Amino acid sequence: MEITGGGRLEVRITSADVGKRVSVRYVTDSAEAGARFTDAVGVLTSWDSGVLLITRKSGESVRIAETALAAGKVVPPAPARRRGPSATFLELARATARAWQPVESEALGEWTLRAADGFTRRANSALPLGDPGLPVAEALEHVRAWYAARKLPAYIQTATGAEGTQELLCAALDRHGWRREVSAEVRIGALAPIGDLDADISAVRLSRTVDEAWLHRYQRFEEASPAVRSVLASGPSVWFASVAGTGGVPAAIGRCVVDGRWAGFMAVEVDPGQRRRGLATSVMTALARQALDEGASASWLQVETDNDGARALYDGMGFAPHHHYHHYRWAEA
Repeated sequence: MEITGGGRLEVRITSADVGKRVSVRYVTDSAEAGARFTDAVGVLTSWDSGVLLITRKSGESVRIAETALAAGKVVPPAPARRRGPSATFLELARATARAWQPVESEALGEWTLRAADGFTRRANSALPLGDPGLPVAEALEHVRAWYAARKLPAYIQTATGAEGTQELLCAALDRHGWRREVSAEVRIGALAPIGDLDADISAVRLSRTVDEAWLHRYQRFEEASPAVRSVLASGPSVWFASVAGTGGVPAAIGRCVVDGRWAGFMAVEVDPGQRRRGLATSVMTALARQALDEGASASWLQVETDNDGARALYDGMGFAPHHHYHHYRWAEA
């Protein structure tokens, strides 16, 4: 906080600082017992009619009455990560998109509209990585019409929490009646330590194609359609891993897409009755070694913020959060 020579707090932000990262202290009824103030750090996404909107890196928005401000200042972007690979938001966003491609897509300026018969939000959402070439309100109307023509709900995928992410767009979506439906973390880490894990990979089978047995372990098997196979097979260099189980259904599966220096891990799943046996680690180690052989050096994955078990596993493998991504859905009246 900004403190004057007399020891008083000062507000050193104005509406001209919208779009910048700020740190504020304000009075709130929800402050901890005995505390007068609480703090918020994030991007100042609007300052209208006496109310500030600050979007934290998690995507959560905090509304603060201007009259409640006790102090505030512009702060530099969050410090860069000190371990693992470096990566910009745009580089990662494009790599993750190439690893999970839709059946149909259309450009709207620098936005991409994606559809895959409703299979996953990622393959059925607009990806806004720049200027749509239209005012935002018109672009959103175009997105709604495009998905309505395909009898699909209208989704837009956004990101928060890193330099160059889309806090301002998130605030605009909220103002225009879109609602955040689900959030997840994009995590990154060095690839070599995963390939070096002391894991038994002797039972892990790697394949270039997805088969019926793999699909029966995949949690989205009930949604199986031609679009499922198309999306799963998409990407520069795709590998499927499986560990034999009972009844013709694998005990564990995984998918990896190798794309230049990146290896993306997806669909790592284990039979609930076979958990805590190291099968997920074995699957990821086998896939990592294949990706290393193809020249990759960095890795990424996506994990929902409430999946504590997976987050703990990935913590142990050296993955650290890079940014959060969110799916906003048009809230039809």
